Amino acid sequence: MNIEEKKNTIINWLKSYSQDSDRVFVVGVSGGIDSALTSTLCAETGIHTMVVSMPIHQQLSQLERAHEHIKWLTTNYDNVEETEIDLTFAFYSFKNMLPGAFKDELGLANTRSRLRMLTLYQIASSIGGLVVGTGNKVEDFGVGFYTKYGDGGVDLSPIADLMKSEVRKMASLLGVSQQIIDAPPTDGLWEDDRTDEEQIGATYAELEWAMNHNTTNEPTERQQEVLEIYNRFNAANSHKMRPIPVCTFNKEQK
Repeated sequence: MNIEEKKNTIINWLKSYSQDSDRVFVVGVSGGIDSALTSTLCAETGIHTMVVSMPIHQQLSQLERAHEHIKWLTTNYDNVEETEIDLTFAFYSFKNMLPGAFKDELGLANTRSRLRMLTLYQIASSIGGLVVGTGNKVEDFGVGFYTKYGDGGVDLSPIADLMKSEVRKMASLLGVSQQIIDAPPTDGLWEDDRTDEEQIGATYAELEWAMNHNTTNEPTERQQEVLEIYNRFNAANSHKMRPIPVCTFNKEQK
């Protein structure tokens, strides 16, 4: 299936899902390519789509890209509505309330994502909406590079079977800004502008290779490093990608 066919399949799937549930779409827009593509696909359905910017002391470049994309959407799609909710005060109120021993840096980064999830679900509850996930296949099913009950807390995931390279191709096909397509991927959860690839230690192209790796060819030294990075993240984050463990009882015990 080529990228045009995949685009049409996702749009039709979104339409069907919305019609079956009689709900509209709510999408968080960060300034990154995944949320830009997802929001555009939702807009393409013709179904009412609420796009939400949720800055938390955000890097200016990320916020500007988000604003530009949202402006492009609302200019080109009559079914798109926008809102911005600044969560900076809420985040720092929560952070300042915590005793010093509980101010773990990674935990606080994930808190940003969870505050955004709470906000999206509050909006969805208010307008009869579905929270649309923006994760791609490498993040969601490869390295688990997302926040549990944060950006991983969604109602449906339209691009979760697309590799990052396919996300870029589809975004270009739909007319998403080249500035967004070319921007280094970042989760936007830190005070600085660190990228996904800096945090992971490998590019998305390398991670795609690792996901598709077969043992017939001997990997190069760098490919072996990438495989180790991929396997380490996959193992450490497997709890996100599996159903919640449930302690069950057999018939005799019940």
